[in-house]
Amino acid sequence: MNLASKNYFKLSIPLGIIITLLAVFYQRSTGPTYPKKIMIGPQENAVQVKFLRSQGGTIDAPVVVPQIGQQMEGTLNYRRFPTNDPWSSIKMTNGPKGGLNSALPNQPPAGKLQYYLELTIDGQQYQVATANDPILIRYKGAVPKFILIPHIFFMFMTMLLSMIAAVEAVRGGKNFFNIAKLATGSLAMGGLLLGPLVQKYAFGVYWAGFPYDWDLTDNKVLVAAIFWFLACAINFKKRNPASVVIAALVLFAIFSIPHSMMGSQYNYQKGQIETDR
Repeated sequence: MNLASKNYFKLSIPLGIIITLLAVFYQRSTGPTYPKKIMIGPQENAVQVKFLRSQGGTIDAPVVVPQIGQQMEGTLNYRRFPTNDPWSSIKMTNGPKGGLNSALPNQPPAGKLQYYLELTIDGQQYQVATANDPILIRYKGAVPKFILIPHIFFMFMTMLLSMIAAVEAVRGGKNFFNIAKLATGSLAMGGLLLGPLVQKYAFGVYWAGFPYDWDLTDNKVLVAAIFWFLACAINFKKRNPASVVIAALVLFAIFSIPHSMMGSQYNYQKGQIETDR
């Protein structure tokens, strides 16, 4: 039988979906901008509380501790990062539904604050992070949903299509190149077209990767695009499954790097955004 005369979608599609879902879970649970989860309260009644590490738009970042005990008091301590500013302290107030509320002041796009909380719950003292090991939050401009949602969709669709193409290429499926072209088109749409728009709204520049700067997210997209465009070019006249498999493995490795690592950061002394931070 000619292996190139058939497809292996019963294997490649489920495997691609599983890998993509794992990538979604991994990206949403790693990286420096996803909420930090901390257990607060007595061990037998401890409650998991999420603290923001990213804030979009022009509003202050809320800091909320739910009702854990009968009597609660708290202080929010924060300062700009990276600076030697003294710590500022805000006494937290009682929320309308109980618990404690406060907010971190809004910062310029890519501006960062480090913060920690000192809590008293029913007479017991609790620390949420410390001055030596605080939580770090980064601010960004508001990205319209009609840009952000398609960007995210196309990036994960790229992962799905690339995994399907790779499995088809390994097994000798006849349509691996057509699927590879779809993966490349999805990457171009999500990473090269919508990605710069997301970057512009969030941090004021369309592109902060090579050759202008060293933003890791932009450079990851660039590397992935190079490998996929090369794979398509190599397969244009003569089929070369290995090139598609290599491009898919490169993309998988890129998705294994936590999102927003070594990204933009506002330099308060210079009054400008820097990357690779």
